[in-house]
Amino acid sequence: MKRTTLFDAGYQWIVFGRDPNKAENLIDTNQYMIRTANRCLLLDPGGTELFAPMLAAALHYAPVEEITDLFASHQDPDIISSLGLWDQALPQARLHAPAIWEGFLRHFGCEKIEYVPIEDAGGTIDLGPVELELIPAHYLHSSGNFNVYDPKSKILMSGDIGAALESPDAPMFVEDFSAHVEKMRFFHQRWMPSNRAKNDWIKRVRKLDIEMLAPQHGRIFKGDDVERFLDWFEALSVGSAVQV
Repeated sequence: MKRTTLFDAGYQWIVFGRDPNKAENLIDTNQYMIRTANRCLLLDPGGTELFAPMLAAALHYAPVEEITDLFASHQDPDIISSLGLWDQALPQARLHAPAIWEGFLRHFGCEKIEYVPIEDAGGTIDLGPVELELIPAHYLHSSGNFNVYDPKSKILMSGDIGAALESPDAPMFVEDFSAHVEKMRFFHQRWMPSNRAKNDWIKRVRKLDIEMLAPQHGRIFKGDDVERFLDWFEALSVGSAVQV
């Protein structure tokens, strides 16, 4: 599993992904970690099949007792079906996840970890050196869905927004936006059902100062490519790739 540091100034953002050992019929995913002096937050830590490599990767940066928090943007299995295993490994931890999905996410196993419900309007996670903002992204594609914005590093972890289906050996960052568009188009048209929700999200995030937009699948956008993505997504009619 490849590791890349996105930000390192008093605390760290690390992305894990590009797993060459994954089964071919599994979607490649990006997992993110924020490491402070004595706490560690795992963002969308992955499916059951990723638990062992993710735990090993996290322990490279922090002892197990300092992995204090998990975040699940929504309920999909590629994001959080590993919950039952984290529940056994991190009994002291907290899971920050949408309130609407609590009754569903507990089916993955959540007996020891404390479930911290995120209400529809959003909220914050205070890690000490940084207070993360939980940005509503409902219906993109889940009916209860959140992004994580870090105002210090100016990173927006955008979940499935900005996702693309890539091979495990693909670069971590977008290098040619025009070429990358065709890797995103069908995914967004098929999995994002609401133009109204899309436009509401775009209006909300345009108010943020974003230097990196980091999705859960595919490549990370940085610099001018963030604005290029917002412009492209705004012009895209979603919920339109219906196959009969």
